Amino acid sequence: MGQIDPHVNAGNMGKSTASPGGNPARSDQDTEALYPELAAFLRLARTRRSVRHFKDTPLPQGLIEQLLTAAQWAPSGYNLQPTHFIVIDSPALKKKLRPACMGQSQVEEAPAVVLFAGNRNALQHNMEATLQADLDAGAITPAYARQIRRFIQLALDPGLGGTGWMWKAFLAPVGKIMMPVPSIPAVQKTYWLGKQAALCAMNFMLAAHAAGLATVPMEGFDESRVRAVCELPAHLHVVLVVPVGYAAGDMPLKTRLPLQSMISYNGYQGKPAAGST
Repeated sequence: MGQIDPHVNAGNMGKSTASPGGNPARSDQDTEALYPELAAFLRLARTRRSVRHFKDTPLPQGLIEQLLTAAQWAPSGYNLQPTHFIVIDSPALKKKLRPACMGQSQVEEAPAVVLFAGNRNALQHNMEATLQADLDAGAITPAYARQIRRFIQLALDPGLGGTGWMWKAFLAPVGKIMMPVPSIPAVQKTYWLGKQAALCAMNFMLAAHAAGLATVPMEGFDESRVRAVCELPAHLHVVLVVPVGYAAGDMPLKTRLPLQSMISYNGYQGKPAAGST
């Protein structure tokens, strides 16, 4: 794992926090003793940082694929796995990509940049393959496959000429009058793809930190220019740009708000959780 910053959460280490009833939650020492794997993961999560300057040290061969394996195992809606990973490690291409990312130096400095892109055609490209893989593995039954196939079509199929989303957008508010209706990916596909890709990106960044690497998730880019530079097809929507490599200099110091100020139990009353100060 990457070097742990001794200042991380220094004020909270070893202290107890409050649980819903005001009783002390487990301290870090308790967690270490009872849940060693959780304690190791918390250290990993607490010490990950967004880094904006990188050494020019190349990545070990095959490491990027290992990190993307972690990304691939993030959950996805209906297991459609709609996130596509575009790895940019060509110095010439990174130089062209930098202006599309608002001139930020980390795009050119990092040995690799990964674009996390949502596949608008995941229904057509992935549905049958993922269902068949699950059937072959015994993860689902044929009856479930038939049921989920119908549901996925309803949720994601944009219809003939891509116009089917319009009637779904019209009927959804009407349906809400009579029953709960979830957001419909066919209507809000960009939003849906963003959620799927972000889950993959977080897995990737934590895996990179575990391997001693640094990353930075970037939203500051012009998607149309990124698409043009990287010659991406129209069905890919770029959600995040993530440079990855070895950090140049010390990891930055960061803090977080008190956890209890961010938790509500059994609804939200505009108040912090019991026991917080």
